[in-house]
Amino acid sequence: MRLTIERLRILVLAAAVLLLAATVAFLAIGKWKNPLKSSDLPKKLGIGIETDSNGVTFSHALGGHSQFKIHASRVQQLKEGNALLHNVQIELYGEDGNLVDRIEGNEFEYNQKDGDAVASGPVEITLMRPGVAPAIAPKATPNQVQPGKDTPLGTAARAAAAGQVHVKTSKLHFNWNTGLATTDEHVDFLTTQGTGSSTGAIYDSKGGHLVLERDVALHTQRGNQPVEVRAIHAEFTHANMICDLRTATIAYRDGQAQADQTRIEFRENGSATYLDATGNLLVTTVRGSRLQAPRGHIEFNEHNQPQRGHLEGGVTLDSVAPGRKAHGTAPTANLEFTPQGDLRHVKLDGGVDLASDEEGHTAGAHPEPVHSHRTWRSPVADVDFRTAAKGSVEPTAVVGVGGVVVQSRTERGKAAPALGKLAADQVNGEFAADSVLRQMTGSGHASVEQTLASGTHQTATGDRLDAHFAPTDPGSSNNVQVDTATLDGRVVLLQQQPAKAGAQPDAPLHAYAGHAVYAADGQWLHLTVHPRVEDGSLLLAADKIDVSQDTGDAFAHGNVKATWTQMPPQTATQTPKSTPPSTGGLAPTPQEPAHVIANEGQLHQASGNTDSIATFRGHARLWQQANSVAAPTIVLEKNRQTLDAHSTDRAEPVRVILLSQNPKPDAKPNSNAPAVIRVRGGDLHYSGLDRTALMQSGQLGPVVAETPTASSQSDQVDLKLAAAGKSPADSTGMGQVERMIARGHVTLNSQGRRGWGEQLVYTAASSEYLLTGTAAAPPRIADPARGTVSGAALIFRSRDDSVRIEGGGHPTTTQTTAPR
Repeated sequence: MRLTIERLRILVLAAAVLLLAATVAFLAIGKWKNPLKSSDLPKKLGIGIETDSNGVTFSHALGGHSQFKIHASRVQQLKEGNALLHNVQIELYGEDGNLVDRIEGNEFEYNQKDGDAVASGPVEITLMRPGVAPAIAPKATPNQVQPGKDTPLGTAARAAAAGQVHVKTSKLHFNWNTGLATTDEHVDFLTTQGTGSSTGAIYDSKGGHLVLERDVALHTQRGNQPVEVRAIHAEFTHANMICDLRTATIAYRDGQAQADQTRIEFRENGSATYLDATGNLLVTTVRGSRLQAPRGHIEFNEHNQPQRGHLEGGVTLDSVAPGRKAHGTAPTANLEFTPQGDLRHVKLDGGVDLASDEEGHTAGAHPEPVHSHRTWRSPVADVDFRTAAKGSVEPTAVVGVGGVVVQSRTERGKAAPALGKLAADQVNGEFAADSVLRQMTGSGHASVEQTLASGTHQTATGDRLDAHFAPTDPGSSNNVQVDTATLDGRVVLLQQQPAKAGAQPDAPLHAYAGHAVYAADGQWLHLTVHPRVEDGSLLLAADKIDVSQDTGDAFAHGNVKATWTQMPPQTATQTPKSTPPSTGGLAPTPQEPAHVIANEGQLHQASGNTDSIATFRGHARLWQQANSVAAPTIVLEKNRQTLDAHSTDRAEPVRVILLSQNPKPDAKPNSNAPAVIRVRGGDLHYSGLDRTALMQSGQLGPVVAETPTASSQSDQVDLKLAAAGKSPADSTGMGQVERMIARGHVTLNSQGRRGWGEQLVYTAASSEYLLTGTAAAPPRIADPARGTVSGAALIFRSRDDSVRIEGGGHPTTTQTTAPR
């Protein structure tokens, strides 16, 4: 865009100098030829004839407001009334001091009858800049001493000389009757701005219309850079100060600009005020940039500096550089400039469409080819510019309104393409040096959407998006990368992992927050202000939640609360009936969700052969109705329906509370109120599919289990849960303990008795305990009233407070009565 405006400005300035010079030249010739019409040389040539040793001087007034003086070394009368003037010097100046010109030639022949004046040889014309005081006073006498340097008239003379235009041509023909001055010869001119030329010219002195027939050229400089202006035809009308150029082209060191038809309007002082170009307005640069529009106009100030511009009919922008190309379109473009003529603002309207493609390689020891494609679409786009080094301009800010969509597609090597999309009602972008994007802000329905090379699809929405960019490493294909991004106000994140082979896709991850920050380091999205995450069956809330953009993993910090419902696993070949859902227990089920609280939480998304895992740490507690687990760490696996709890702190062991099918001992008659079983130890593993729980001692010593009527210590405890509703007495709908088995170094305490063995089996339905041992160490029970008994197996029934001893194949029953 910068090159377009500078070249149009140079085109206007150069054309103004060219046309002004030619106009004044032919006007001066017309003024010189005019008095010769009434001449009858030498007698009737003019009023006031003076003869001296240097020749003859004629003076004549034109309209009483201007006059000319003609000096010739000699005058020769020819046949048929023609006169031949030798060594001619003509001075023309206005009495009001607005114009002074000088024409010199070796010979001029004047035909009084036809009104023709022809210069047979070369002609040199010196023209003064309009609006500058003349070097010769209106009433000055030729050959007088010129004013000194310190006089006001001398200052005016030097100012006029600074704006002189020198013109050279030959075979100039002027007809007084028609007022036309013509030449078919080559015309050269020299100004303080440069040199120019044309071939053939026609000047209508009556209408003030100038035509430069062909091959119009101007060679000038802007600063220290050469500029060349060319046109195949040019016309200038003095009355309305309008210039028309046909197929004008300006060549510049960095490119060129051209148009089929160009009209320039001038002020009285010769400065351009308006330029209108139609038909293939095109600006190109040596670096491959192009700007094209069917029509356009520019307004200028009194210093020939562009102030405003408008392009319409379909504006097209193209840029080509090593490894990068860009293309843009818009129906119209409005331009604004600084008082110095530098581009300040561009407004693209009517539907803006910009696209760029970049080719490069990744950095590292094994670089891969990278191709990036980006697009920008918006109804309106405003771009601000600043002046940069060496007089160039570069963008500082861009604003898109009315609904902006920015999309990207990046392909690295043979990997699947990564797709990205940013949208908002309004987008503001800021640029650093060298046109590098530094910051972008989207407000109103802001959203970011991307598909990673791994196949993960993500969408984040909010009321406002603020993204900061940082330059990439050398050799990278992208000129910028996102450093941080912030979403505010009703933030919603949607993340869908790709489906595994032969399996249905997992439920998408949803995240909600009032504030979200994306960090490029690690590809993390940090959620705050009441954040929560929904991962299909998991609802997670905390003070802060971090979500990995790459893997979908989520980390919750502070006041973690979670609710998890587990669906039975399914494969592509399974039907919903192939894995019957379990009810109740410790792991969540479709019928009974589980609730968790903890200090920290982590959700690991399934990938490859790994399952989705939820981990809770720091005073974690999980409960499902009346069943619960408390531990420093609790881990849930989604598809396997497993729960693991761990502890290495004796002050905080793993604690499990489960309902038992055996009613409470003190329950009312016919009551089905379940009893409670409590187990504590170092490590717990629960399987919802098998309906079993295994508690091991770990590093914390023996596992302690408490039933309604007894307590035990052992190396481990197995718990078997029954499905809800299995027993007619079970109307709670919760999973209850059907059987408990304690193994390894078992110690039993029940109603004053104390037993020892290697295995203890508790059956909740019958409230019966079976204690066994080994051949070397059979089980035994110590009773305070009856002493110690032993056998192959000891069966204790809590309902009737009886103990049965089995040994040697002959069962023996001992009735023991003890105080309650």
